[in-house]
Amino acid sequence: MNQPISGRLGRAIRVLTLGFAVLLVACASGPELPPAPKTAAVQDYTYIIGAGDNLNIIVWRNPELSMSVPVRPDGKVAAPLVDEMVAQGKTSTELARELEKQLGKYVRDPVVTVLVTAFVGPYGEQIRVVGEAAKPQFLSYKKDMTVLDVMIAVGGLTDFADGNSATILRTSEGNKLYAVRLKDLVRRGDVSANVEMKPGDILIVPQSLF
Repeated sequence: MNQPISGRLGRAIRVLTLGFAVLLVACASGPELPPAPKTAAVQDYTYIIGAGDNLNIIVWRNPELSMSVPVRPDGKVAAPLVDEMVAQGKTSTELARELEKQLGKYVRDPVVTVLVTAFVGPYGEQIRVVGEAAKPQFLSYKKDMTVLDVMIAVGGLTDFADGNSATILRTSEGNKLYAVRLKDLVRRGDVSANVEMKPGDILIVPQSLF
């Protein structure tokens, strides 16, 4: 026999209420997260090519071999005399040296320069913003990028954000969590709450419970 709609609704409300209570207890009793370090200590950062980047390949004295190519979703590029080559995960210099080796089979002493003209970067180095940001999205990491730069790029916080309960999940440190005070930074202008980001960081902005 089917349960009456009112009965099912009441049961659902009780389950939601219980879940909400458990969440409150977990939040209240959970360990306090350490604040994110002011500086991320990213030294000698070199940009790594990722799928979606656009590359300008210049072969000195061989304009017919020079061209602009996109990095395909599989991370590879195709160029004249080079059917396909993995570009993702390499620096522009590393890719240029590999292209020289390939072209050296057909051209005497080729000199190749690779310029990145559109930046996406590999997934592992992108900054991701999830939750109650105005425009959750991923961003290409830039040297010395701060959480304020990230918040400007995503349009700030929504009206439902609990900005001072936001966290940074730092994948480069084994998914360690750090607390960050976005409300103080974005809405109160407290620059002491600004911290540097690291490649691969995930900024999580929770919804306010009240």
